[in-house]
Amino acid sequence: MTAAISLEYRQTDFPLAQVFRIARGAKTEAKVVEVSLIQDGKVGRAESVPYNRYQETIESVANQLDYVQNRLASGVDIDLILAAMSPGSAKNAIDCAFWDLKAKLAGKSVAQLLALTEPASCITAQTLSIDTPEAMAKAAAALEHPPLIKVKLDNQDIAEKMQAIYKASPNSQFIVDANEGWSMSQLVDNAKVLADCNVVLIEQPLPTGEDVELINVKLPVALCADESCHTRKDLDYLAARYQAVNIKLDKTGGLTEAVALAQEAQALGLDIMVGCMVGSSLAMAPAYLLASKAKYVDLDGPVLVAKDREYGFNIDRGLMSALDHRLWGGASANY
Repeated sequence: MTAAISLEYRQTDFPLAQVFRIARGAKTEAKVVEVSLIQDGKVGRAESVPYNRYQETIESVANQLDYVQNRLASGVDIDLILAAMSPGSAKNAIDCAFWDLKAKLAGKSVAQLLALTEPASCITAQTLSIDTPEAMAKAAAALEHPPLIKVKLDNQDIAEKMQAIYKASPNSQFIVDANEGWSMSQLVDNAKVLADCNVVLIEQPLPTGEDVELINVKLPVALCADESCHTRKDLDYLAARYQAVNIKLDKTGGLTEAVALAQEAQALGLDIMVGCMVGSSLAMAPAYLLASKAKYVDLDGPVLVAKDREYGFNIDRGLMSALDHRLWGGASANY
């Protein structure tokens, strides 16, 4: 008889290597939730990042996990529990921990179970947080000309900052992330300058809801939905307004929905960006399996935290190493 699945969780705080600033604020540490699912002596793990933008806190996620813990203890099937949960970081942690557990029980990798191509390596963007033009240019130069840099920009000195960064790293391509911080006029007025600075993608320039204005807008730089894209139900709205979608597992509620979202987005002709909240390599690991489907990868959490987890990813000038199954996603470890 198969043993029941039990759930354990804990909060872990990862100090950041430096202050991380985006359009809606700054942070000095990543507060994450680590979930473990245990069955038959095997342990599946995952990490999620509760995000205030989506009305999530460590406490609200803990409340959801307490509920799931009680449901599992009362004998409710985990698949039924997951099906009833709303997308978000609590569901993400459970879904990804369950995939890790299934891989260990089956003696296979998660990539094999999902029929995904697991990359041997990939290029990930490396992120510049908001600062002065001079400081951002210095930070860009310190990255030593990686292929892809992600630039956080608020609505102040957009062109000046981007021109300074481009001058410091002229052979890189750039993704600009406004985090809902611009107006339509700021987007239109700066699009040509950004294109001239090797910017290939602009993420979520307008606030969610206000991006209705983007329908059939033609700009010299492609637009990517982030805060407006959570699950497949958003795609019909997004397809006429954006050219790409940023898939983050804390928004989709785990790898299961993320894979389905990627497949349907591609069928609609949208490019895929796989992204992350600020967390450790354990949060990046499930998302890494989507890299083979993605035109853009933004999984640089391991270089943003001051100290990563054991068996984490190595990122050298934007080249992200292979997933180590001792961390997550394979049968080579038993935690």
